[in-house]
Amino acid sequence: MKYATHPLALLGVVVLAVLFGRIIPAWTLSLATVAASKALVALGIVVLARTGNVSFGQGLFYAGGGYGVALIAITFGVTDAVAQVLIGAVFGGLLGLIIGPLIARYTGIFFGMLTLALSMVLYGALVKTTVLGGSDGFNVGRPTLFGAVFNDPREADFMLYAVSIVATGLAGIFATILFRSQFGLTSLAVRENNLRVEYLGTSANRIVTINFVIAATFAGASGALALMAQRHIDPEFAYWTTSGEFVFVAVLAGTQSVAAVFVSALALELVRSFSNLYLPNTWQLVLGVFLLAVILFLPRGIGSLWSGKKRKASEPRPDAAIAEKGSAS
Repeated sequence: MKYATHPLALLGVVVLAVLFGRIIPAWTLSLATVAASKALVALGIVVLARTGNVSFGQGLFYAGGGYGVALIAITFGVTDAVAQVLIGAVFGGLLGLIIGPLIARYTGIFFGMLTLALSMVLYGALVKTTVLGGSDGFNVGRPTLFGAVFNDPREADFMLYAVSIVATGLAGIFATILFRSQFGLTSLAVRENNLRVEYLGTSANRIVTINFVIAATFAGASGALALMAQRHIDPEFAYWTTSGEFVFVAVLAGTQSVAAVFVSALALELVRSFSNLYLPNTWQLVLGVFLLAVILFLPRGIGSLWSGKKRKASEPRPDAAIAEKGSAS
């Protein structure tokens, strides 16, 4: 394992990123918080994509985590930001644990469209549920941190920024370790040839299910972060355009680098923000051109800029790792 990407070194990067929030302009705190939140969902999509499956319905778990946190905050008065992130992750993970085994047997476009359909089912149910505010949703109170209340807008924004960076950074460290593990290499083998994985005694469906639950957990935590930032939740959390935006970030990043997910999410938010500011009537066109340019010139994602050649030379073959496991057993 290289020193630059050692978990302790990555943890230091997370700490530096949090401290960096003290010197950046106030308006960038909100932008970085939103980018970190979306990067967390996209990171889960990248984890799942390593098995050869892409979820077009992560809004299901994004909304599940957000609504779960909102209901617990209103019912039991839980306003602590860290607790809310953990609650969102639990709600998302539980939904993934229920749905994952049911759709793990599907692959390709069937997998993606089924997740999209389930997300839209939740959207329709939320719109019709007047107890949860219907299509308008409902508001929640300002989050706290370990009992501290932040009335100053700058301090409140920094608190949300710090919590989102730490949560997303820890998820990134976990994903980095996961990608290098035997399980991570097995996931790549499932993408290349799931039948060979089955012949070697490993259940491909189980591998897909575990990755799916991880992706759902990340999405649930991200929904909690989005709820805290907006202090409002509505069925749009589960709408297909929300899920599509997460997929855009994952496509821009590629599956070769965890850091690329964060870079892609931040780049997308910067392009959206500045194009909306200077070209308010055509900002969607600017965003589309940006996405098209990345896809055309970097078909393997932004991560291929710095990890493509290195990975070819240093990363062990996934089928070799599975074969080693099979011979050992």
